[in-house]
Amino acid sequence: NGSRFISYAYPADNEEQIKTIIERLKKEHHDARHHCYAYRLGLTGEKYRANDDGEPSFSAGKPILGQIDSCGLSDTLIVVVRYFGGIKLGIPGLIRAYKTAASDALEKAERIEKTAMETFRLEFNYDNINNVMTIIKGMGLTTANQEFSTNCSLNTYVRLSKTDDFLSAFSGIPLCKISKI
Repeated sequence: NGSRFISYAYPADNEEQIKTIIERLKKEHHDARHHCYAYRLGLTGEKYRANDDGEPSFSAGKPILGQIDSCGLSDTLIVVVRYFGGIKLGIPGLIRAYKTAASDALEKAERIEKTAMETFRLEFNYDNINNVMTIIKGMGLTTANQEFSTNCSLNTYVRLSKTDDFLSAFSGIPLCKISKI
């Protein structure tokens, strides 16, 4: 009926990244009437949002989120840009259009499998550096934000299935503080 729907699917790790993507699409499609979106984040999909961007309530964001959920996805953002064609579609027509656009984006998108990880911050004194690094190397962990001086610290990423082993390995190191980030 004259309206044009353009859909995009993105992998997303956090809400800041999502804001950046949406802002970029709004600039790119500045003359579009609506930029409706939905996302689900986290291992269990605990963070989510559905936005109708001026369309009638629950006619855009919710059908988009429904497509993410029906595929069992998380860490996913879908944005559907609508150029209004002059003819109102009604709520059932909008729901159908946004659902179909989201489905098309997901059909064409590449699926990315991610390993479920937790980030830990280790703080320890310099005397324990060999013990700490031996455990990290032995478990095949990667590190980031390393600081080595009198007091040392680093972040490390641990598979969820290895978390108990990780915590157990570090329980024997004196003055080593572990916190989940």
